[in-house]
Amino acid sequence: MPSSDRIREHAGQGATTVAAHRARRRLRADQARQLADILRRQLLTGGFPAGTLPHESSLADDYRASRNTVRQALDLLRAEGLVERLPGVGTVVVAQKYPHGLDRLMGLAETLHEHGHVTNEVRTMGPVAAPAPVADRLQVQAGADVLYIERLRRLGGVPLSLDLTYIPLDVGADLLGADLENTDVFRLLEALTGQRLGHAEITLEAVNADAHSAAVLEAPRGAALLMLERLTHLADGRPVDLEFIRFRGDRISMGGLLHRSL
Repeated sequence: MPSSDRIREHAGQGATTVAAHRARRRLRADQARQLADILRRQLLTGGFPAGTLPHESSLADDYRASRNTVRQALDLLRAEGLVERLPGVGTVVVAQKYPHGLDRLMGLAETLHEHGHVTNEVRTMGPVAAPAPVADRLQVQAGADVLYIERLRRLGGVPLSLDLTYIPLDVGADLLGADLENTDVFRLLEALTGQRLGHAEITLEAVNADAHSAAVLEAPRGAALLMLERLTHLADGRPVDLEFIRFRGDRISMGGLLHRSL
């Protein structure tokens, strides 16, 4: 075989070896991600009551995975701030996510009452001219004054969310003297209007923390946040509360019960 042909053949074999190696790495990465998803669920639902995960070899046996795959999965969870490896101890749970339901219309303090006391730092509060999209959602005249509230919400002193709220001024004016630091706006709205809240339209998406949000929430700049946009209506159908809520994605998990309907 001419030397040039041997070179091409060897190069082809090398390319095949590199491709196979990359395929194995991709497969291991896929398996690590799958295992991380399973372990994450257990971490967040008390599946490791002692706070320590089983040894890597036990996890490898339990999930029929290689030790490298297990290590890679734990690295993913460590990067999320959920676990940490301690010398002589092993991999331990170091963070907790609080459940926030999406199937009931409740304020944050109502939702998390079993986990501690929610406090609100009112950072900004006062009338502002309603931007056209806000006015449209609240069914008020464009440019009309609405009450704007910006709150940093904490659970046990730990920042959870940054809430931006718009309320029609004929309702919101009475909130100016209310105890917003310790009371959900939902409860106050029901007391002021004499009506129960009826329903809400919500949109949930992931956004990256801008410099301002990151500083207020004490999160890394660019960290993943859960953005909940919620337009809440009174029982008579009137829209009364438009909120843009940025939750720390590493401290809140969203869940709900869905029924199939065609």
